[in-house]
Amino acid sequence: MSKNICILGLVKRLFYKDFAMGNADNNMKTYDINDVADYIILQATAEETHPSLTNLKLQKLLYYVQAWSYGIHQRPFFSENEQFQAWIHGPVNRTIYDRFEPTKLLYSELTMSDRRQDAKDLDDEGKEFVDFILENYMKFTGVQLEAMTHREDPWIQAREGIAPTARCEKIISPDAMVKFYGKRWKEIQG
Repeated sequence: MSKNICILGLVKRLFYKDFAMGNADNNMKTYDINDVADYIILQATAEETHPSLTNLKLQKLLYYVQAWSYGIHQRPFFSENEQFQAWIHGPVNRTIYDRFEPTKLLYSELTMSDRRQDAKDLDDEGKEFVDFILENYMKFTGVQLEAMTHREDPWIQAREGIAPTARCEKIISPDAMVKFYGKRWKEIQG
């Protein structure tokens, strides 16, 4: 299976042709990670053709939103303080973990009732980018997404020297994401 199997669909979206040509807007705004999580919950519950949205899957989808933003735009999608840590089960954002930890386990399904009452809608640019990622990753389960992140350099590098079953809260380097996903983005473009 090609390492680009998941992202082949990325080049099909004409919206990103400007980014592929180096015309990315370096002043792109950042988004609140909770607003994006609520948007993903909304999209996942509206689409019944994909595996259910678990806490684990949400974490990985949010990671891929951030990682591909670094790879395509060379900048974060979420505010700078929203880092991802290299946990045993793949990248985890502490803000989202803390939000769901009191009521959800790792494999618990998320539903519309898990959206915040004061959830803010994303603007069109934010929705388009998140939808772009969901088109390529929503079809996978949380376990499949976890396995994918375990084969990618940013998570591997962050866990370097740490036993596979050991707890780890090391931050996945934004520079590693820029390098790894930026290289993959260039490969897809040919």
